[in-house]
Amino acid sequence: MSAEPITHATIRFSAMNFLAMREHSAKELQQKLVLRFDDSDLVSEVVDRLTKESLQSDERFCEAFIAMRARQGKGPVRILLELKEKGVAAELIDAAMDAHGQDSYWFELAAKERIKRFGSAVPRDIKDKSRQVRFLQYRGFTGSQINGLFK
Repeated sequence: MSAEPITHATIRFSAMNFLAMREHSAKELQQKLVLRFDDSDLVSEVVDRLTKESLQSDERFCEAFIAMRARQGKGPVRILLELKEKGVAAELIDAAMDAHGQDSYWFELAAKERIKRFGSAVPRDIKDKSRQVRFLQYRGFTGSQINGLFK
């Protein structure tokens, strides 16, 4: 029983299957394909070609990722770090974050997440407030967004 030869077409087919499920950054797509196929040079060629053909787009990935994470209640700091880990260029991240919403959007999301987790009552003591602050920091909200909730 022989293994199927690694060709441009087989790598492209796998890449298209990944992209059909959801958007991927170029780096993320490359990593997934290298795990499946041994030829990293051929994988790079395929990913570059898909990018040139606009079948893979870091910009589209960035917009979709921000929207998904915001729906999950994640803040801008956490989203920014995750996008950097996925190899998205800083300019694309900044543009997508600006397009997604200003500080008021993130403030409202932080308030919604706090209420969902802890209820609408203000914290009774410093211990409760600290717990809520840590929760919101873990979610990725900025200090000014968090402090604004407790004023």
